[in-house]
Amino acid sequence: MRIDETELDGVLLLSPTPFRDERGLFTRTFDAEIFENHLGRPGLSASFVQDSQSRSSQGVIRGLHGRSGAGEAKLVRCANGAIFDVLIDIRRQSSTWGGVQTFVLDDVDYRHLYIPPGFLHGFQALSTTADVCYRIDRPHDPAEDLGVVYNDPDLAVPWPLPVSAISARDAGAGSWADLISHL
Repeated sequence: MRIDETELDGVLLLSPTPFRDERGLFTRTFDAEIFENHLGRPGLSASFVQDSQSRSSQGVIRGLHGRSGAGEAKLVRCANGAIFDVLIDIRRQSSTWGGVQTFVLDDVDYRHLYIPPGFLHGFQALSTTADVCYRIDRPHDPAEDLGVVYNDPDLAVPWPLPVSAISARDAGAGSWADLISHL
């Protein structure tokens, strides 16, 4: 597994090496020892406490979501299909505060993201169906939910497809300007 730094401070792109043969493929999607050695933080992977999965149809947008308080670290991967993944740094003390970076995650190369606390996250399904797996380091607390509307003009996220569906909550989320005035 290769681990690469990204443009956003603290975000890592994890790239496994799938083994392919006539049967299909096998890949290790996470290796705690490699991950912890890269970060120099033994035991960090043991802090992940919940695994979740979503399934979305092509064009669906989920997000942009974040957490207040201590935030939430995530490992995110697309187990089936492909997604356009979006991260926005909301850590005021960060050198990349307000930065937006996008990634394509899919079931071809199985790259996935380590997202430290302090980010908004969202994605759009690019394939007919996309299954996204999330591993998080704290139980979800709805009282800490943050959100910014997916089409906020200040962020100008370049969503690649027309929106086929979005939840009422996500469509009615606040603006980037509102969020940063409360951080």
